[in-house]
Formats: sequence, C-alpha cells, structure tokens
Amino acid sequence: MSDDQKASFDRPADGPEATLPGFEHVNRYWNRGMGVFIAKILPGEFYVTKTDELIATTLGSCVSACIWDPENKIGGMNHFMLPLTDKDAKEVTWGNIASDATRYGNYAMEHLVNEMLKYGAIRRNLRAKVFGGGKVLSQATDVGAKNADFVLLYLHQENIKLEAQDLGDVYPRKVLFDPKTGKAKMKRIQVQNNETIINRERDYRKSINQAPVEGDIELF
Repeated sequence: MSDDQKASFDRPADGPEATLPGFEHVNRYWNRGMGVFIAKILPGEFYVTKTDELIATTLGSCVSACIWDPENKIGGMNHFMLPLTDKDAKEVTWGNIASDATRYGNYAMEHLVNEMLKYGAIRRNLRAKVFGGGKVLSQATDVGAKNADFVLLYLHQENIKLEAQDLGDVYPRKVLFDPKTGKAKMKRIQVQNNETIINRERDYRKSINQAPVEGDIELF
C-alpha cells in the first residue's frame, strides 16, 4: 500500500473543497497525520489553489517553482523537465492542451502565473521559492543545471521576488508547499534508495522527446 493510500484513511466525509476549473485531474489525497488535503503533481503538471490544502511533488533533475500572493492567499506549483530555447519555441505547433507545453520551463511558468492572475492574484505581490535541478541522470548534459538557471532568470526578468531556493547538487528532493502562506518544506533524498525517481524521469524524458508540443497560452 502506498503512502498516499495509507494517508487517505479517515478522510472527512464531506470530501475536499472543489478544485479550480482545469485542475480536476490532479491527484489529491487526505493526509491524516497533518489533517489536510494534499495535491500531488507529476512531471509536466502544475496546480493552483485558493483553498486550505498543500501541494507536493518529488524532483530529480526537474525544477518546481512555488509561487504565491500573500495578500490574496492564492498560490501554486509547477514541475517542469526541460527549459525551452527561442529556437525550440519556433518549432512548436500549438493546440489547446496545457500539459503538453508545461513540460518546458517557460510555458510551465507562464501557465502557472497566468492561472494565478486569473483567479485573483496581483502580479506585484507574487513571491517565489524554487527547488530541484539535481544532476541525478548519468548524461553528458546537465539538464538540472539548465532548468535551475532558467527559473532564476525567469523570476529576475519578470520581477517576481525570490524568497528562497535549493537548486543543483546531485540528489532528488521532496517538496511540500503551502500556497496560502508560502511556507515550504523540502527533504533531500538519498539517490541510491530512489531509483524510482530516476527511472520515472528517464522514461518521462523519452516520452516528451517523441511527442508534439501543444498548448494555448498568451506569453508576456
């Protein structure tokens, strides 16, 4: 039985508050010990909420940006696998599926910020904490470092205040984020005990390299 399944026992009878439109597919479970619902996002996903719940993910070479508006109590997290260069962007054929685009850092960031603004966040209020970018895959190119460099540059260019970061090195991370308060907890994971994370990223990388990129977004 997984940790998520164990944590689902004693779930409140009335269930969780409804998600914002477009996020119904994200796995949410009741954590009995913490007394709170947690939305768990996977590579290529992002999540925005205004309710009293947490957002969690596990990162290897991927990066997650945790962004929130402390005044309007709304926040979200993304989980992206690759940065996207201008050259790559010209080769993209757009559709209307955000999850295909959000494998890439610039679209993952734009989708996350746009959704937050749509549901009441004010751009000048935005704060960020960023995690991940570990060199956990044995390859010549350090994708984790490129992801880390990208997210820091994005926040700087968009004037989003960076409150904290834990990027790089060689280990995976587990991240738990409170989107209303901006509080985040991170746990570093021993690589040798987490081949599942490495294999999942390797498989996901293969799948996204083969799939076309689709998504409908207004860049700014």
